[in-house]
Amino acid sequence: MQTAQRERADLLRALHAPSDGRALVLPNAWDAASAALIAQAGARAIATTSGGVAWSAGRPDGHGLAREEMAAAVRRIADVVDVPVSADIEGGYGPAADDVAATVRAVIAAGAVGVNLEDSQAPGGPLYDVPAQASRVRAARAAAEEAGLPGLWINARTDVFLFGIGAAQDRVEHVLTRAAAYADAGADSLFVPGLVDLDTVAELVRRSPLPVNVMTGPGAPPVKAFEAVGVRRVSVGTALAQTAYGTVQRAAAELLDAGTYDAMRGAADFGTVNDAVTGRTS
Repeated sequence: MQTAQRERADLLRALHAPSDGRALVLPNAWDAASAALIAQAGARAIATTSGGVAWSAGRPDGHGLAREEMAAAVRRIADVVDVPVSADIEGGYGPAADDVAATVRAVIAAGAVGVNLEDSQAPGGPLYDVPAQASRVRAARAAAEEAGLPGLWINARTDVFLFGIGAAQDRVEHVLTRAAAYADAGADSLFVPGLVDLDTVAELVRRSPLPVNVMTGPGAPPVKAFEAVGVRRVSVGTALAQTAYGTVQRAAAELLDAGTYDAMRGAADFGTVNDAVTGRTS
């Protein structure tokens, strides 16, 4: 374990407890170039998006990649940036606690200092029951300690709201039950994608034993609104990757249909992209 990696883990931890009340904003990356450009734009840390990483490899999201392929993508990202990297490890690439532990070891070896671990067994659900998921979180913490990175930040994701699990009026309590169990198991924060209603987010922030992460994007309140109710971490999931692919789709259609190039305006300069991936290699 390199000292620099431990220092980045400490930095990521500090970014979740800022003195100025700013949320940690994470524009999610899906490959080395996107990560380098996001860091160049001023991101204080990089989070990967499992969907974007899978799409870039020609696979669907939802465990479309094998553990080794995902870890290799994390390594390519960590090799070109100097800021902390948090890896989206989906559900841990296997149902058992040992599967989660193996995945955590793999991404730490790749240079990550944080992980997202979700409690859904498949896109749309079902979710692991609370004791099973707590055991998986506990395995992630133990694996980090054994790997020499006890400061690994574990962002425990629950998909109760994203997949509409249970009756709507029961979801806050369901999430809070999971938050308490995940906190006891060693999680550091609670990620609740699918929830952007500020009143409900504010209630979770008040009652959760863990700092809260939300997933935002077009149509959601601005970052400052989430900061105002105490959210500590804001990410955008696949939204940036979708934006990039949408631009490719529009530009290609214009080129093929009209033979013109307007959709390519505003593209990143060749030299900027090329120089961005000549960064840190150790």
